[in-house]
Order: sequence, then structure tokens, then C-alpha cells
Amino acid sequence: MKFNLKTLIFHPKNIFSNALPADKELKNFIRPVKNACFSFVSPTPTHNPILVHCALEFAKTFELNEETINSEPFLNWVSGKETLPETAPYAMCYGGFQFGHWAGQLGDGRAINLFEIEKNNQLYTFQLKGAGKTPYSRNADGLAVLRSSIREHLCSEAMYYLGVPTSRSLSLCLSGNQVLRDVLYNGNPAYEKGAIVCRVAESFIRFGSFQILAAQNDIDTLKKLADYTIQHFFKDIDFHSEEKYLHFFKTICEQTLQLVVHWQRTGFVHGVLNTDNMSIHGITIDYGPYGWLENFDPNWTPNTTDRENHRYAYGKQAEIIHWNLYQLANALFPLIKEAKGLEEILNNFPKQYIKAYSNMMFEKLGIFSEENKAKIDLQTLEVSLEEAEIDYTIFFRKLSKINKETSDFWSILKDAFYNLEEQKHPKYKNINDFILLYIDVLKGEFLPNEERTEKMNAVNPKYIFRNYMAQMAIEQADEGNYELINTFYNLLQKPYNEQPENEQWFQKRPNWADNKVGCSALSCSS
Repeated sequence: MKFNLKTLIFHPKNIFSNALPADKELKNFIRPVKNACFSFVSPTPTHNPILVHCALEFAKTFELNEETINSEPFLNWVSGKETLPETAPYAMCYGGFQFGHWAGQLGDGRAINLFEIEKNNQLYTFQLKGAGKTPYSRNADGLAVLRSSIREHLCSEAMYYLGVPTSRSLSLCLSGNQVLRDVLYNGNPAYEKGAIVCRVAESFIRFGSFQILAAQNDIDTLKKLADYTIQHFFKDIDFHSEEKYLHFFKTICEQTLQLVVHWQRTGFVHGVLNTDNMSIHGITIDYGPYGWLENFDPNWTPNTTDRENHRYAYGKQAEIIHWNLYQLANALFPLIKEAKGLEEILNNFPKQYIKAYSNMMFEKLGIFSEENKAKIDLQTLEVSLEEAEIDYTIFFRKLSKINKETSDFWSILKDAFYNLEEQKHPKYKNINDFILLYIDVLKGEFLPNEERTEKMNAVNPKYIFRNYMAQMAIEQADEGNYELINTFYNLLQKPYNEQPENEQWFQKRPNWADNKVGCSALSCSS
């Protein structure tokens, strides 16, 4: 029997495109789109694609085995060389606030949605990123490069295994094309290897999907999109309730709040929290100039474009998420038609975030008694971490080795310090005082040391996908060697495990990476 990938993945469906208004223009050229949620467009066919890596564990979700993954039909599908029969690929229309300013129509400029499938009562949308020009490409080519595609592919999977809500990445392919990019927007463009990521999520509906329709005053399509989204993805909401749109917004706020708490817990910084990069599912999408905190700095942003204003810095993520939710509320207002409920939800967000953030930080500290929590000032801890230049991930992971009997905590924590000075240096006084207080507070905790360590290690990862690691994998892949991609994929599937054989990746940013492009400075260029 002839190999049939369509049958293998349980009959792909065109649910989104069948249910919602399409752009009436079928030709693929850049244009404003009105009264539509998407435009039909096919991937630009690749000629000599190569499969660089597949997330095998994720592929098993869809009963894709290694034989299938290594087949030509699979490669042709995930590279955009061929589309599956009876599917209708499309690019989505959306708008957004970029760096605080309304940018108007944006849309999928280099992403093309292929189809949906239903598995275990959940929808999965398959999308190719870097698959060619669409009506929303503006002045771009719709392509992506290997550099940014490696970062997205590995980070999507790393976040999943960290327990952070995220889109997933099924595969990473070389397209066979050369793509011209100016990495730092400094007037020095160069050709790079083109690549395509097959990413997967419930849907890729964004805050901006609603914003563009509200901005166009297309309330009929806005209502259709909201109804579609509630029916398919928010099934706990009573669809016949008069307050369904308010409940919809409230649920998005709750899920998004949990997302940003997970980011703060793991030290993740998104880098480009524009409203068009915000998922209505409360998941992380669009991995551009992201990074993880190394030396703790609330004002750190991985995005060179944001280096002047630090709008999307680590310490501002919750504030910006709140601002973005205000913009979504404005877009949904024509359906809700009253401000009171929206205002109440939005006004509660900061209070709910502070509570959730506080609970999360005390879990990281391994302090569970309410009486003991009252003895710890989290702001003092954060200031102490910053002034002592302490690695966020290593500090909290090592902290689990400290208990109420510890006398020499410095020897336990010293590997977390950047630019280590003499122990009596003034910049260490506050962290020293905090740890002494911390040890004293632990005397009032009743969990056995072993159990407390286990709880702390379950929320404090040992391994994260640091930018210098990504850059190492990128440079190696540019030479045609994909060994580190596979190494990091395997490492990051168990980020909370000790993995003694991988201890070399549990270390601070090396000196050579301090000012290296790709390690300390990233742009939106991809």
C-alpha cells in the first residue's frame, strides 16, 4: 500500500478556515485585508530541504514513529514542499500594539497554517514558520533563517518540559535557500541558511486577531471569531450565557497571569511582548529575542531594539501583560457593551499577580509556613541578588542544599556568583545577611530536609537553554553539524533532574559569551 501521511495523522481538518470569513482575494500579494480572519495562501515550495531535527517525543503524540519521520513524504510536508490533499493552508490576519504604539494590520508575515487535527478531544493546529511570503509580509520575504529557527525549535520544547505553557515545535528543516538578513540592523546584511519550523498549538489566535477587527469596526466578524474561539477552546464557558464574552476575557486574564508567573519562576524573558505576540490560550508563542536571566537583573532585556527603554525587561513583564490585557478588553468591549465587569477584572489583576508571584517565590525558597513567610522580604532578596551579581538559576538550585544545620553556606553558593570578589566585599553584605536570616527561618519549617529539597528542585530547574548554548548549537549547525541540537534537546527534556553526565551545562555564562552577538545581544531579525 502506498505510504499516505494524511491517513497517518488522523485526517487533517480545515476547521478554522471553514468556520470564519476568508479574504476574498485569492492571489498572494501584499495588501490590506478587510472583513476577514485569514487569507488562503500556500507555502513557497522548497527544492532541496533537509530535516535537521525532529522532536521525537512530541511526534509520538500523533503516532509518528522514526521510520515515518525519516521518510520523504514527512520531509516534504514539514518543509512546505508539498501540502496534504484536501487541506487549505492560510495566513491569519491580526493587528497589534508594537512597543506601545498601534501598528495597524500585521498578520502572519512568514507563518502559514496548514490544518488542524483532533486528538484525545483536543485540537492541534500545525503551522510552518518561514514558509514564504503571504499577504501580510509587508516589506519582508516571509522566510526564516537557521539561526532563529534553532532557537525557536529548541526553546519551544525546553519550555514545555519546564512546565511553562507554550506552543510546541515538531521539526526543524533547512529549506535549501539562502536568506539575506541584517542581524543587528546596523547596515551589514549577509546571507544565511534558510530554515522552516513546524510549530503546533491549539490555535494561533492572538490578542491582535480581535484587535484588528475592532479597529476596522467589523463587529460582525469580531463576534464570529469570539464565538468560534469560545466554542472550540473555552468549553467550560456557557455559550448561551449573556456574559459569555466577559467570562471569556476573565479566563484569558487568569491563564495569562499564570503564564507570566511561570516566566518569572524560570527566569525567562520573552523580549517582544507586543499584543500580536500574545496568545489567547495563555501560552508562550513567537520565540524571537528571548533569553533567561543569568546574573539577576530585573531591568535586563535580551532585545537590542528594547535596550533604550527596557519596556519588555524581566521585571516589567507582568506590568506589560496587564497593559496588553487592557488593549484586549478594548477590542472585546463592542461585544460586552459595558465597562464595569472588564474594569473589575483588570483592576484585580495586579493584586492577583502579587499573590501568585509571592506564592511562587516562597515555593522556590522552600518556605511553606505562613508564619515563616512573614519573616522574609522578597524585595530584599531581589535587591541582594542583583547587587551581588548572582546567577538566578544556579542560586535557587543550590539553595536546596542549605538547611537549618548549614554553617558554611558560602561554599555551597559560590558557583552562582559572577565576578566573584573577596567574601567580605560590601556588595555581598546583604545577600550574606539574607542567607543567615533564611537559615534561621528554616528552623521553623517542619518538613524533613530531604522532602524540602525535593519540593524545591521540582520548581527550580537545573538546566535552562541559555543563550550561549543556543549560539554554540547555531555555530555548529552552520557548519553542517547538528550534534549539539540533539544534545540540548535530550538535556532539556529533563531540566529538573540532576543528570550528572551533563554537569558541564550547569554553569554560569562563560566569559567569552559576555559581549558576543547571539549570547548577550539579540534582535528581532530572523
